[in-house]
Amino acid sequence: MSLNTDNIRLVFGLKLKQLRLDKRMSLTELAQKSGLSMSYINEIEKGKKYPKSDKIVALAEAMGVDYDTLVSLKLNKKLEPISELLRSNFLTELPFEIFGISPADLLELLSDAPTKLSAFISTIIEIGRSYNMSVEQFYFAVLRSYQEMHDNYFPDIEEEVDKFLAEHKVSTEQQVDEYFLSNLLTDKYGFTIKYFDEEDYPDIVNIRSVFLPKTNTLLINKRITSDQRAFTLGRELGFLYMKIKDRPYTSSWVEVKSFDSVLNNFNASYFAGAILIRKEKLIGKLEKLFNQETWSNKALVDLANYFQATPETLYHRISNVLPKFFGIDGIFFLRFEAPSGHKEYHLTKEMHLAKKHNPHETQKEHYCRRWISLNILDNVSNLQQSTKYKEPLVGVQISNYLDSENQYFVMSMARPLSIISHLNISVTMGFELNDNLRSKFKFLADPKISVREVNQTCERCSLFDCKERVAAPVILQKKRQLDNMKAALKGMGA
Repeated sequence: MSLNTDNIRLVFGLKLKQLRLDKRMSLTELAQKSGLSMSYINEIEKGKKYPKSDKIVALAEAMGVDYDTLVSLKLNKKLEPISELLRSNFLTELPFEIFGISPADLLELLSDAPTKLSAFISTIIEIGRSYNMSVEQFYFAVLRSYQEMHDNYFPDIEEEVDKFLAEHKVSTEQQVDEYFLSNLLTDKYGFTIKYFDEEDYPDIVNIRSVFLPKTNTLLINKRITSDQRAFTLGRELGFLYMKIKDRPYTSSWVEVKSFDSVLNNFNASYFAGAILIRKEKLIGKLEKLFNQETWSNKALVDLANYFQATPETLYHRISNVLPKFFGIDGIFFLRFEAPSGHKEYHLTKEMHLAKKHNPHETQKEHYCRRWISLNILDNVSNLQQSTKYKEPLVGVQISNYLDSENQYFVMSMARPLSIISHLNISVTMGFELNDNLRSKFKFLADPKISVREVNQTCERCSLFDCKERVAAPVILQKKRQLDNMKAALKGMGA
């Protein structure tokens, strides 16, 4: 088993504690027999220290095992899943500290109930394999959990943004734009900014930007829009201002090397969104939007234009402020992509605050075609074909989820993805409908907002006369068969 130094300490500590427990020895007894202090042995068992040879000899003699058995990296069969976990560098690559957990804490849990936790870890690994989950997907799943745990609001980055704006004398009324950001990168940080297209670099034509650290050059794709350029420049300033070293050099992921790079990219992106969409300004404009008696699609487009932000950046920034400043935390975010003129919908990003909401990723199922997120993608395709597309489309809906009591106000924005031709993208925010939301969103009583019965997927839906259905309700049918079987067995007294 190939392990790094940290994991070797963890393995030794795990084996030592397990041997001690197998021999029914307390820490006090082991300390007395080995001549080592209880605190020192405790540090070893937690994987914080690795003893010198003479101390290993003392521990081995105290427990009646030979030296080689104790120092061997081989774990017994019941701990083999832990061995696999350690080989993957899972314990050292993921920053458990952001969840308030140290690798030593996890090791302690493993050593307290090794068989049960080993089985649990093995199950998690098998689930990942069954769903073809890559290490990269796992990292992004962890990042989503990190965002959700903090309501997607990070005061430390907000403070960095405030400092940055104060240092550069950006007034509350002044709007940060791409010209300000590009001048700052070139004048203060010595960047060279070059714009490229497929003739310059045909192999990276679908990437927004690339940073070349050796020459301090930022390559920006000519295809991207002004709001995308502003975000790209703001993200680079985020890396620089917050002194982030472990970072990706491309705007989209070509290779994910570590969770730190994923987290750092999120931090720089959060910084970019926060300098483009100033917190105080956004709160004021959202208050006006929420207090309107009727819903206005144009008001949402105007909001994105005012901040020179993409719909996705706008939605993420709204999700930053709603829980803390408006007391609204029942939120979900979805991003769908679909080829122009085709009904092939792919959910490429999601986030849920407060709980896992109804619309979320599924494997090999057909998302409900009644969702505004998908309808609006079709509308963009139709406008493109008639050459009437000018700006992001907006659609809203109150979605009542069948077979549950969940209701959501949902707002979607869609537009062509400029970087990849013939691909459209929609971003959606959903708000759980409750008395709190109704008291704050005055426009919810607007009769022009459509109300639709929806479901998670066709495979789970009981609405058999649905004209939009594209797949049989096979999962629902299996569930009903099982329920009938249980009822029959209960009636038989089984």
